[in-house]
Amino acid sequence: MLSTSSGSWPQHSSTATTAFNAVPARRTLNQPGPVPPQMAQPQPTPKNKVDWSKAVRDYVQRAFAQENNVAGVSREEVQEKLKQVITAVAEKGMMDDVDWANHPLPQQFVLQDRRRALGVDGQQNAWPTLASHLADTLNGHTNNLSLSPSSKKRKSTDASLTEHPDDSVPPWRKTNNRNIFEDRITYANQGQANRVDKKQRKNKEKDNFINCKFSPAELEKRRQRFGNISTDVTPPWASPRTDPDAELKSGPVVGTCQELEKRYFRLTAPPKPETVRSLPVLEQTLALLKQKWRDEKNYGYICDQFKSLRQDLTVQHIRSAFTVDVYEIHARIALEKGDLGEYNQCQTQLRALYSQNLGGHPEEFLAYRILYFIHTCNRTDMNDMLADLTPTDKNDPAVKHALAVRSALALGNYHRFFRLYIDYPNLGGYLMDKFVDRERVAALANMCKAYKPFVKLSFLSFELGFENDRACLDFLVEKQAQHLIQDMNEGLCFQTGKAGMMFDQLRAQAFAKIDIKGQI
Repeated sequence: MLSTSSGSWPQHSSTATTAFNAVPARRTLNQPGPVPPQMAQPQPTPKNKVDWSKAVRDYVQRAFAQENNVAGVSREEVQEKLKQVITAVAEKGMMDDVDWANHPLPQQFVLQDRRRALGVDGQQNAWPTLASHLADTLNGHTNNLSLSPSSKKRKSTDASLTEHPDDSVPPWRKTNNRNIFEDRITYANQGQANRVDKKQRKNKEKDNFINCKFSPAELEKRRQRFGNISTDVTPPWASPRTDPDAELKSGPVVGTCQELEKRYFRLTAPPKPETVRSLPVLEQTLALLKQKWRDEKNYGYICDQFKSLRQDLTVQHIRSAFTVDVYEIHARIALEKGDLGEYNQCQTQLRALYSQNLGGHPEEFLAYRILYFIHTCNRTDMNDMLADLTPTDKNDPAVKHALAVRSALALGNYHRFFRLYIDYPNLGGYLMDKFVDRERVAALANMCKAYKPFVKLSFLSFELGFENDRACLDFLVEKQAQHLIQDMNEGLCFQTGKAGMMFDQLRAQAFAKIDIKGQI
């Protein structure tokens, strides 16, 4: 049994340490006292704001003004040089003694530093350095220094930036540290020689290839077959006259040829008067061509003769009512034969001729232009042309018909479109023939969704603008839809319920690409 006396418990030594530090309990709600000075964060010393004078501020604005920019001097270089200029003056305490209105801009000091780096600092027209100019300014010699060089001096100063001292060899070519970029540089005195060498090397390689590929006997046969072909690369129309513009200065050619019919050849040399027909002869030629077209209808011959006729008008600079008549007749014949390539060439020239008020039928061909833009799906040019239409143009019957066609297609009103296709003025139907097949496919795709399960072939023929049911049947056979035609009690019917997907695909293909050449 343990004793409870104090002598029975083990005693701690006096050197024992406690496991915590005693902290007095907080007995009030007051804020803690001020932070000791040694623990306070140092406060930044406010900088003194520099109050620049108005002259200095104007000088800075002029340095960054758009009209004072110098090609090749960046904004960063101007900013750095401006800082150096103002700092140098401020350290001397002479900010108010400098004539800032006439002080050179930082751009000029940058150019001067560049010239000094190239070794041209000793030139007579070079700008003074920054240190020397400041010394002159502080000594009162600013007014005696020419701060605005004349245009002649500015030109020579700019030229010195691209010229090299002593000779035409740049400094980096004088060292032995050649690199791969040096060989890529073409100098002015080497450009022509390099082009000649390259051309000679190419011709030499070509000759070597021919000589290696063919034997001497085969080469001789080739020479006999092709005749005596000159190896001179000078084009035949390049005459040795000293003035290359002598032909243009002499004015248009005046034709002397008396032949009424002449084949068309593309010009590869200035035309000769004896091969060009004069205006009276061309008038007789036009009358002959119109008669032959009415009698023979030979489009290949007529087109060749009209192109030759137009060429003779062009080389003689003849622009008159007769010229308009020639282009209009050729354009109508091309439309009749479906040759949109020749029609487009004539239409382009007619626009320029109509702008000179030379007569003709501008409203008729304006209507053709609208239909042509519908065919090519050229919405940009269509909108530009519609914006230029005048009330007089819109009242013309042909233009009114073309605008109605455009409106019907824009609204998806295929019924009205095919009624307009049947009743057209002038030769507009020939242009509509170019895109009516495409619009029939689009209309039939819509009808397959609206009329189900079938429609009568006669109804389809009427709505799509066919002359008879036979033409409509041929159209369906051409589109590989003959298996959807069924003979029923009502007569021949087309199964629209089964043809919807098929004609949707055909419509996408029809509008995917438009061939605007149309040449024969």
